[in-house]
Amino acid sequence: MFATCSCADKCAVFGGYPMKKHIEIFDSTLRDGAQGEGISFSVSDKLSILRTLDGLGFDYVEAGNPGSNPKDMEFFEKASDLHLNHAQLVAFGSTRRRSADVHEDKLLGMLLASGAPCVSFFGKSSSLHVKKVLRTTLEENLSMIRDTAEFLKSGGREVFFDAEHFFDGYASDPDYAISTLKAAYVGGARLMCLCDTNGGAYPTDIAAVVSYVVRLFPDCRIAIHCHNDTGLATAGTLFAVDAGACQVQGTFIGFGERCGNADLSTIVPDLQLKRGYDCIPAESLKRFTPAARLISDIANIHLHTDKPYVGSSAFAHKGGMHVDGVLKYTASFEHVPPESVGNERRFLLSEVSGRTTVLSAVRKIDPVLKKDSPETKAVIAKIKELELYGYQFEAAQASVELLIRKILGRYKPYFTLELYKTIGEHPALSIDGCASAVIKVRVGGRSEITAAQGDGPVHALDLALKKALSVFYPAIRSVKLIDYKVRVMESRQATASKVRVLIESTDGSDIWSTVGVSQDIIEASWIALSDSIEYKLTKDDEK
Repeated sequence: MFATCSCADKCAVFGGYPMKKHIEIFDSTLRDGAQGEGISFSVSDKLSILRTLDGLGFDYVEAGNPGSNPKDMEFFEKASDLHLNHAQLVAFGSTRRRSADVHEDKLLGMLLASGAPCVSFFGKSSSLHVKKVLRTTLEENLSMIRDTAEFLKSGGREVFFDAEHFFDGYASDPDYAISTLKAAYVGGARLMCLCDTNGGAYPTDIAAVVSYVVRLFPDCRIAIHCHNDTGLATAGTLFAVDAGACQVQGTFIGFGERCGNADLSTIVPDLQLKRGYDCIPAESLKRFTPAARLISDIANIHLHTDKPYVGSSAFAHKGGMHVDGVLKYTASFEHVPPESVGNERRFLLSEVSGRTTVLSAVRKIDPVLKKDSPETKAVIAKIKELELYGYQFEAAQASVELLIRKILGRYKPYFTLELYKTIGEHPALSIDGCASAVIKVRVGGRSEITAAQGDGPVHALDLALKKALSVFYPAIRSVKLIDYKVRVMESRQATASKVRVLIESTDGSDIWSTVGVSQDIIEASWIALSDSIEYKLTKDDEK
């Protein structure tokens, strides 16, 4: 049933084992990710994310604990009506209670009642946790694991055992940690997930232990589940795969309890593009960046710009030598083509940018222009003029594109501002907000005047602008502001200082940034807001 080992086996570093052709992807965004600070999914949110993950070709989606709250049970009821093309739905729970009959455990009964074809249950693999947290005997804990696996298996489910605190348990009492896996095996589990629950295990230690467990259970699949408390969750996962693990568990874009989980948006491309493993269909990788943006939007968190593969800065180039190198030979400063993961290359305009950077931006609109073309020189001159005034364009590519279009005569004005007025009220006289805005815009020969209330004058102005323009351009309703930054340019001028406003907007699929500068913070915000809308309408026309 189990292979034997020597002390040398336990201490062996990975190596010499054939790489797996397919690595199973097990996503826990809807369960472990939902435990992250500030994350709260509705049932509708969870269904949307499930469809997205299924569309990426993931093998398993762990969607929650149906016995822990009514919302998760409602989710499983509604998810049963979905047609999933690839993913298997997984319900999550724990072992039976101590000193209780497994058949009378209501929570285990609800796991089966969820209808999920797969069930993942966790049990203690650390003898210290059994004694100090679970407060039962080591023998009873093994019985709890074995009985639970047997019960779920008899219910016709694919059974996964989550060996909680496995690496901590193995470090302090390796024989007992292994005995918990054997108990789950005897009960019918054929996938053992080794969990670095505290996120404190070092990657080479993970590899050594995984290598041993893989050989000890030759007819089991071994999975790895790492938390990121030491910033090593991704590394630990990759080391585990090279050591023989055939399933990786994590959350898409990495959020979760405490410091988060292993980040599948990084791990999957690493395994597939760097190591040649088959994780998901090749075409699905091209949907990774849009999927990351969608899930971060649903979770109401900011997708870090420097996130590997899917961040907006992952393929952004600023230094003149870098830009020149990429234009001549993309692999000089890009480890993979950005389009392979659905991202795009960006050249950032700043004080360290050369003509090559400006030319690359200009050629997106007029491919025939050259470095010495009058139009290119005019763009450079205008950028320098605006930067002297206080603009900074490296993080506002949408404003740069509009500026270039205006200079090249490729700009189409979609509306004209006739007036706006903002009013602040303190204390607020309405639950709808402490400020209101009135705006009048002209589109063609028709004017539209409208008003809105918001949480501050900029918010009210944003709402009023979109309300007015949506009469003419219904697509505007999909645009929302996801980030707003203000920087005071000349602090010695006190309240008379210029301010730079940078806003980030999205329509649910694309994200873009615009900038405005003025001594009036409302006017600076208006410039950035109007650029955002102009950019959206321009892109829609091009499509």
